[in-house]
Amino acid sequence: MIKIRISTRKYAMTSVVLLLSMFISSCSYFEPQDYINHHLQDHSLIIESKFGEIKYTALSTGSIEVHYLQTGVEQLPSFATKEASGSVPLKITESDSVLTLTNGNLSAIINKDDLSVNFYRDDELLVKQKSYFHKLDKAGFNFQLDDSENIMGGGERVLGMDRRGHRMPLYNKAHYGYTTESNQMYFSLPLVISSKKYAILFDNSASGFLDIGKTENNTLSFEAVGGRTAYMIFSGESYPELINHYVDVTGKQPLPPRWAFGNYASRFGYKTEQQVRETVAQFIADDIPLDAIILDLYWFGNDIKGFMGNLDWDKKAFPTPAKMISDLKEKGVKTILITEPFILSTSDKWQDAVDNKILAKNEKGEPRRFDFYFGNTGLIDVFDSKAQDWFGEVYKDLTEQGVAGVWGDLGEPEVHPDDSLHFLSDIGKTGRGDEVHNAYGHQWAKMVYQNQLKLQPNVRPFIMMRSGFAGSQRYGMIPWTGDVSRSWDGLKPQVELSLQMGLSGMAYTHSDLGGFAGGEAFDQELYIRWLQYGVFQPVFRPHAQDNIAPEPVFHDQQTKDIIRKYIKLRYRLLSYNYTMAYENSISGMPLMRPIFFEDESKSELIDVKDSYLWGDAFLVSPIVKSNEKQHPVNLPEGVWFDFWNDNRFDGNQTVNLPVTLQNLPVLVRGGSFIPMVDAVQSIDDYSSEHLTLHYYADEKITQSKGQMYEDDGASFNSIADGKFELLQFLSMQKGSVLRLDFSRIGKGYQTMTQQRKLDIVIHNWVNKPQSIRFAGNNVSENDYSYDSELNKLSVKVRWDHQTTQLLID
Repeated sequence: MIKIRISTRKYAMTSVVLLLSMFISSCSYFEPQDYINHHLQDHSLIIESKFGEIKYTALSTGSIEVHYLQTGVEQLPSFATKEASGSVPLKITESDSVLTLTNGNLSAIINKDDLSVNFYRDDELLVKQKSYFHKLDKAGFNFQLDDSENIMGGGERVLGMDRRGHRMPLYNKAHYGYTTESNQMYFSLPLVISSKKYAILFDNSASGFLDIGKTENNTLSFEAVGGRTAYMIFSGESYPELINHYVDVTGKQPLPPRWAFGNYASRFGYKTEQQVRETVAQFIADDIPLDAIILDLYWFGNDIKGFMGNLDWDKKAFPTPAKMISDLKEKGVKTILITEPFILSTSDKWQDAVDNKILAKNEKGEPRRFDFYFGNTGLIDVFDSKAQDWFGEVYKDLTEQGVAGVWGDLGEPEVHPDDSLHFLSDIGKTGRGDEVHNAYGHQWAKMVYQNQLKLQPNVRPFIMMRSGFAGSQRYGMIPWTGDVSRSWDGLKPQVELSLQMGLSGMAYTHSDLGGFAGGEAFDQELYIRWLQYGVFQPVFRPHAQDNIAPEPVFHDQQTKDIIRKYIKLRYRLLSYNYTMAYENSISGMPLMRPIFFEDESKSELIDVKDSYLWGDAFLVSPIVKSNEKQHPVNLPEGVWFDFWNDNRFDGNQTVNLPVTLQNLPVLVRGGSFIPMVDAVQSIDDYSSEHLTLHYYADEKITQSKGQMYEDDGASFNSIADGKFELLQFLSMQKGSVLRLDFSRIGKGYQTMTQQRKLDIVIHNWVNKPQSIRFAGNNVSENDYSYDSELNKLSVKVRWDHQTTQLLID
């Protein structure tokens, strides 16, 4: 009995040791003895170890990529870095214990004993990579955080601006009807942005988790199932510089067509050609500008279920689609169609998709079929060149019919079994569903973008999609925040969502104005407040389930009158908004900007999500609860003016603004130049030949500057070819003397106006001027007016774009 017990214990202990040994071998951490040597390869430092290689590369100024290449483990390519991404030389120094890599003022100090890495900006420690792990079916990195730093990022989430203390799935997933809390949504990003002004991007498309101190205090952890074991760190002296360094690597957003900044008619959905035509006619009859109409899934079938994948017109409901598109275009309205990447087995194209082998496969090489809400389906393998060619032909046919834009929906993909096999033609390898999931929408956008440029090389693509990956902005992706609840709680998180995505390169993230999901009855106040906010977000697109009309033209007269005023304001601000788009395209600067950009030393401002900056001039504070009569706004430093009545406020205080249903709290920064144009029915009729330039003067502001970007509104290479004009404005004020300087740079473009009728409006001008001179000549009394009650001076001149000045005293 005793011998048997001893033998059993020895056997059990042996089993435990064996199991422990197997576990340790599967959990491959770098140990001190792993370092062997290092060498340079092109511009990269390669560290060799018993585990494999670690590759350090400076991709651009202010960034370093770290890539762990485990021996015998296949990895997917980088989806985040832009095509033809180069590298810059690293400065490398060595001591007995460390290797130091320097790229500008960003440096990485690698400890040879444990291969941990300390990242510095100049002499400031930014973050420490504590360890790399590869255990069981997961791989990732751990970083040491400071107690005091705030961490943003992770993509679309409703968690507050500071995401510390959260563990977030890295898996794009629809969240229908979300409101004031969501930890997993349509567009996750494996990216964090620190209040210490560094960012880390986990360059891995696979399903995983981002843990910011939730599991282990002060530890940032990225993990994923397969994919690519690499990360990039970026650094900047300021948040705008940090974002610029990020988009230098991941790619900049191409300039959208100018019409994209207009008003859209959209619903779920227009069921017939007649309904489409009548809707457009109603906008025109009601004098509400309109530039595009978006057709949801009824364009290819008469029911929600059973028709997805037809990808062709239902001729019973839309008998003359090409003529309809042409007729709408003559009215200045572009047609955008929804497409989805699912081909139902009941659709007209199912057999063609099967025959052409364009669907994701199962392990037998057959189409991977599965059921979801819309029916039994397969998924187009957008990573496979054969599928890209097949799908591309669909878009070619629609483009030739006159379709102006692509709306890609359900691109998470909404349902995506892990055992779906995708063929990555670029590298000749196969990846499972979970490995490529988060890059699916990204790859789809890339396919559409490149296809559209092949079809129309000098036309800016319009691509709206709800899911993607880091770097999707370089394919012109315009994301929206998904199927938000049509409620006050649905409106509340929209500023946070757009700000977070803007910080991460996706500057055109916007919401379905008015809310999409649910709603039993029309809530006039909610609808008006949401659309008022929409004037100051990147895309103005009301969209909803059609039990309540999302279009203003189908509501009561008061609602129409208020919304018309705001949509026309949107059109009057086209020059201002388009200039922001230009700035985004050259630097990555978001259109919607967080308040903490105003004072980067105040970490408490990071939590602000009830107000934001629209460009540099406007401070916007949306109303997100009903029956508000007074609205508090915390003003940053400086001088601010109420946009509606010019009331002046000193900054660094909270002001309570009276509000009515007709007005949204909007303030203008003192010293701002705001160019405005006449509102038009369609941006096809846009012109800045008559330009109204508003300047907000104040004796405290002795100097300021502004600019206005103009091109033909359509050509793809306008910026690259220099075919634009950049109007530059400079103000200098001393007491009651104000000088405004005007100049223009750029090569110009074919339709550029040679002379502008310029109405200059000076706000907060407290005394009637003694004299006004423009271009050295006195301005006659017939060409200016002064309103002593509003303290507003208006001057009318003609400017031939020569460098000149306006002098007022």
